[in-house]
Amino acid sequence: MAEKLSIEPYKGVRDFYPEDMAIQRHIFDTWSRTAESFGFERYDASVLEPSELYKSKGAENEELVNDQTYTFVDRGDREVTLRPEMTPTVARMIAGRHKELPFPVRWYSIPNLFRYERSQRGRVREHWQLNCDIFGAEDQLAADVEMIALAYRSLIDFGATEEMFSIKVNDRREMKEFYHSLGVIDEESITQVTRLNDRFRKIERAEYMEELRKIVPGAAEAILEFVEKSEQTENAVTKALNAIGINNVQIDRSLARGFDYYTGTIFEIFDNDPKNNRSMLGGGRYDDLTSLFGDERIGGVGFGMGDVTMRDFLETHDLLPNLNASASLIVVPTETKFNLDGEKVAMAFRGAGVSTLVDISNRKLGKKVTNAAHSGAGYLLVVGEDEIARDEFVLKNLADGTESSGSLTDLAKQIAS
Repeated sequence: MAEKLSIEPYKGVRDFYPEDMAIQRHIFDTWSRTAESFGFERYDASVLEPSELYKSKGAENEELVNDQTYTFVDRGDREVTLRPEMTPTVARMIAGRHKELPFPVRWYSIPNLFRYERSQRGRVREHWQLNCDIFGAEDQLAADVEMIALAYRSLIDFGATEEMFSIKVNDRREMKEFYHSLGVIDEESITQVTRLNDRFRKIERAEYMEELRKIVPGAAEAILEFVEKSEQTENAVTKALNAIGINNVQIDRSLARGFDYYTGTIFEIFDNDPKNNRSMLGGGRYDDLTSLFGDERIGGVGFGMGDVTMRDFLETHDLLPNLNASASLIVVPTETKFNLDGEKVAMAFRGAGVSTLVDISNRKLGKKVTNAAHSGAGYLLVVGEDEIARDEFVLKNLADGTESSGSLTDLAKQIAS
């Protein structure tokens, strides 16, 4: 006898049953409304990209392709990667139409992304992510501030408050200027210090200093002091955010972000709850990425927020609404022989814009009514011999128990109004 196939999904990915899909849609719909409230337009692209797109920004990115992506050679002998991030794709698209686009461009997308990495809380091998970017803004400060404001609003619009999360900001250019003031001008040394700073809050202070002294022996103490006292400082971005009413923001000079293409402002948002105290989104400015595709250099700033971390945040802070109901009205035939009559009735309500489900099961009427009452639907309508003969129906409001009788047209208008 042949071995039975597994009912489990591929390792590191998820099945979305209806209750999960309801949450996913809620997240995506809220993201879309928030982005569009800032005037952003939606775009998308294929999940397949040439691998060279991700290898082109140095050894760290090539290591990403080799070790953490789904990469294969297609039948045309081309190396292809399932996209692990969206920023290189949107930079390619902007570069492809830079002569036609009215800058500044505000685009967003909710792509699915793939990383071959160990699954853990907040990380899976396939996830969806809100990506928002502004390209070609001459006023970089205003664009950076708007992007962080959009990230902030993307949490507030789920019902979050400022006390629930913190925004941390740094600037690659300001860090480089500081290193240069200490006599650290070697790019490789700066890169090593940047990557070490990214681990500052994950390792012991003594270990940090030991490694820092190996990289920059004469500047280690000054760098440590600069990083440790950064929360007491501010810059143009944090001042501007305070000026527009965003107050849960602070400088964090240990913030580095993983990708080498960031050139200026970088930021992350952290959940303040100890049960989920982690980074939820991150982004920054990248002014050189489009130059990979030609001579035109178009500056950009953007961020990405994953659906897994978003759901963890909503569950941690009890911000998920009741999403059980799939229909506003449930039509209940008294017997199975009236199922098609029930479908005819349902079509009248659907035509009026009312989402309607017909219970075509062979359960007894009482059980059907009980199930409808617990479904989360707003209304119930029974279809039987008497209702059909009179062409008059009774609509029950499941929230308060009140009933209305009338024609299908009148009742449909009542629900839709």
